[in-house]
Amino acid sequence: MPLLEPNPQALRPGTERSPAPDRVPELKARGTPRRLREELTGLLGPGKVLSKISDLVRYASDASPYRFVPQVVVVAEDIDDISTVLSYAHGKGREVVFRAAGTSLNGQAQGEDILVDVRRHWVGVEVLDGGARARIRPGTTVVRANAALAPYGRVLGPDPASAIACTIGGVVANNASGMTAGTTRNSYRTVSSLTFVLPSGTVVDTGAPDADEELARAEPRLCAELLALKGEIEADTALTARIRAKYAIKNTNGYRLDAFLDADTPAGILRGLMVGSEGTFGFISEVVFDTLPLDRELTTALLFFPSLPAAAAAVPLFNEAGASAVELMDGNTLRASVSVPGVPADWAGLPRDTAALLVEFRAPDAAARETYERRAEEVLAGLDLVAPVASVDNAFTRDPGRISGYWKARKAFVTAVGGSRPSGTTLITEDFAVPPARLAEACATLLDLQSRHGFDAAVAGHAAHGNLHFLLAFDAADPADVGRYAAFMDEFCRVTVERFDGSLKAEHATGRNIAPFLELEWGPKATELMWRTKAALDPDGVLAPRIVLDRDPHAHLRGLKTIPAVEPVADPCIECGFCEPTCPSHDLTTTPRQRIVLRREMMRQGDGSPVEARLLEAYGYDAVDTCAGDSTCKLACPVGIDTGALMKEFRHERHSPREERIAALTAGNFRAVETAARLAVAAADLIGDRVLERVTGLARRAVRPDLVPEWLPEIPGAAPRRLPRTHRPAAVAVYYPACVNRIFGNPEGTRGPSLPEAVVTVSARAGRPVWIPDDVTGTCCATIWHSKGYARGNEVMANRIVEAAWGWTAGGKLPLVVDASSCTLGIAHEVVPYLTDANRELHAELTVLDSLVWAADELLPRLDVRRRVGSAVVHPTCSMRHLGDEDRLTELAGACAEEVVVPLDADCCAFAGDRGMLHPELTASATAREAAEVTARPFDAHLSANRMCEIGMDRATGRRYGSVLLALEYATRP
Repeated sequence: MPLLEPNPQALRPGTERSPAPDRVPELKARGTPRRLREELTGLLGPGKVLSKISDLVRYASDASPYRFVPQVVVVAEDIDDISTVLSYAHGKGREVVFRAAGTSLNGQAQGEDILVDVRRHWVGVEVLDGGARARIRPGTTVVRANAALAPYGRVLGPDPASAIACTIGGVVANNASGMTAGTTRNSYRTVSSLTFVLPSGTVVDTGAPDADEELARAEPRLCAELLALKGEIEADTALTARIRAKYAIKNTNGYRLDAFLDADTPAGILRGLMVGSEGTFGFISEVVFDTLPLDRELTTALLFFPSLPAAAAAVPLFNEAGASAVELMDGNTLRASVSVPGVPADWAGLPRDTAALLVEFRAPDAAARETYERRAEEVLAGLDLVAPVASVDNAFTRDPGRISGYWKARKAFVTAVGGSRPSGTTLITEDFAVPPARLAEACATLLDLQSRHGFDAAVAGHAAHGNLHFLLAFDAADPADVGRYAAFMDEFCRVTVERFDGSLKAEHATGRNIAPFLELEWGPKATELMWRTKAALDPDGVLAPRIVLDRDPHAHLRGLKTIPAVEPVADPCIECGFCEPTCPSHDLTTTPRQRIVLRREMMRQGDGSPVEARLLEAYGYDAVDTCAGDSTCKLACPVGIDTGALMKEFRHERHSPREERIAALTAGNFRAVETAARLAVAAADLIGDRVLERVTGLARRAVRPDLVPEWLPEIPGAAPRRLPRTHRPAAVAVYYPACVNRIFGNPEGTRGPSLPEAVVTVSARAGRPVWIPDDVTGTCCATIWHSKGYARGNEVMANRIVEAAWGWTAGGKLPLVVDASSCTLGIAHEVVPYLTDANRELHAELTVLDSLVWAADELLPRLDVRRRVGSAVVHPTCSMRHLGDEDRLTELAGACAEEVVVPLDADCCAFAGDRGMLHPELTASATAREAAEVTARPFDAHLSANRMCEIGMDRATGRRYGSVLLALEYATRP
């Protein structure tokens, strides 16, 4: 064991707590049963079988109110793995559930036996027929698929609010629709063909010319049963009419019985049945979508009404005018949305009964948009709108920023409202549809129902399609509160069906919470046909039992999860999973959601339980050490939960007092540390990479991997000993070369000036000279200490840099230009909580500019571009995302290259200062997909604006990345 290995008990929850009723029992502390683990490992290999209790717990939760702990998790890589697992399950009488993004709101992504991860290795988009179709793998997010289609002017039909996280497999398996899909653009209507694996192991490609011949050869019994069911349904005219009527409005409750009416052959019937089957009929390995035109001309308004029924009454008017989307939000939703960045703060003061409609018209060209605007104004003239707060204008706009803000508020419905729920309560998301003409009546009925059962729910929905969502919060640990929820559900389901003939699930699919009410909606005959269809496809009941069909009338009350309070920064989390795709460690260890899920399980356990001990043992590496700390999770989370900040706090808690003193001493003597570091890098050129790799490897094993960086061959040589000479009197800005650019030089083999020399030269060339203070050595943005959780060292350096910057900039009169985006973020924002009151006042007077902003806004308009390379690929860093200046990187690259490419999979490289040297496997995992894009073709330049990120991308791609400011200096050189 390394000498300075941290004590896992340092992260043990300190509060006294009683064991929760739904805690993982002590018998499961050792994880997967030995025989199950060994048998699956023997069949699949050890890397594909996750068996630690921490693995099982982190996969036990999804975005729903349910929690079921699997016996084992299999990370499938290909169809052979899927077939192997299914064959094993048949032979052993076991059950299998497939899980992709885990954004399911009804527990579809949870299982109690074998859970198969089909996200990690199932990503990819192939654009077909000039964008008219797209072949997409099931682990691909909707946003990623649409990004690939956007250059062709095409888009997928389904547009769920969770598009940044939900994957195509789940979208199709649940027949998810979204804001505009309705009944005509959903998966059922836009899927061209599917490839899937049946429970028997048979692989079916419904798009193959001989699909039915192959299916009949492999599954003759199944084909006969499907055709028999089709004949039976078609012979019953009343049932046929009922099925058609049920799908006249949005409906995802139960199986798509209209598949028997819409197709003539077994393969065609299966194509329809698989959509919305929730993983109970097979595994969807590939989807071919018919895409739709991407209408780019928008006009949008957020219109405020005195009440929910009043807003609902206006919906038909906008439908008739041709609106693409009409979204409803009640007062609770609007008020909760103030937690979303960009939402006006005065919404918090909206009256209780206020409601709003988000109305959007989408057109292929400006002329069509103007026609829609005239129609919209005619509708507005007849409405009684209200403006209860100053930010409300009740007007249509073309401004992309405002439109984006409106949609952010709407799409944050579940997460923003859920994040504001009382601590310790469980969130239920319900989803139903009524005929659109009866929407206002349904709203009034829902409000009355909530009031009588003591719920103050939030309501929103796709009003254009009669589809409403509402949220309920209750205490799952309190039997009386669970009983209150049960009574509400009983009455809600009866009213929806008997009064409105509505759908109990419009787009979220049946799941666990509506399965007991399936027969109430569909009646005994149709429900029995669904059971028979399941028996035909999965006679042994291997796949996802109890997800769609369940005869237990109380099944929706089983497995409800408690939500114990955790650290305040993470407590609002509703486990939605929006954070996961952006997390650098999501394919390596854990995600932000999983880090919180694991913490909550610790809180469910009694003090010192075996389960708690095992979770703590794994948490250090899986959660804390391999968190990049980039906080992009905060950007993805609609309520801004910063799990990266929590992990930094945990790093601090693991530090001994001695470690904190050493870190503070390092900050206090950073001038000497910086000089020594530059000399060490210079000496490395003489010693050689191989020797340094061996030496640091031995030191890491002896001391601790999270303390001793691994030497990487991509680390460049030392920076010049002296910074370029500058003059203060003529300077229009103060230039602060980050310490990383004072230690490390340019990429190996790069000719020309150093980065500080280039910045000084190009600024002077533009007539905007900068000044480098003589005493920058020994100062830093404090990110070194902040990222590692060294509180005292962080305080020392944060206050030093602000005091120095105040003097350099003459009290804030000149801007401070910083040449590394992470350092800009550190000085501009991250130092603030660690400043003294006096220095916080000084900081408020500073103008801190990223060098990208300086170059794009101040220099480029004043420069003549004299030469350009053919192509450049850029790496936008996570700090640029936080700063909001990614566009400046592409703008500057565009001045230096004829073609600029931003990889579709570009994301945080996870190098994170030196974390990529402490845990190289983290950067390797985080950059794998971006690196595959970059290395798929040659580029003349590889550009970014942060030295350590450039080193990380060097290592990931084998290409030489450099600062875009070096490229700008070259492009404008006389």
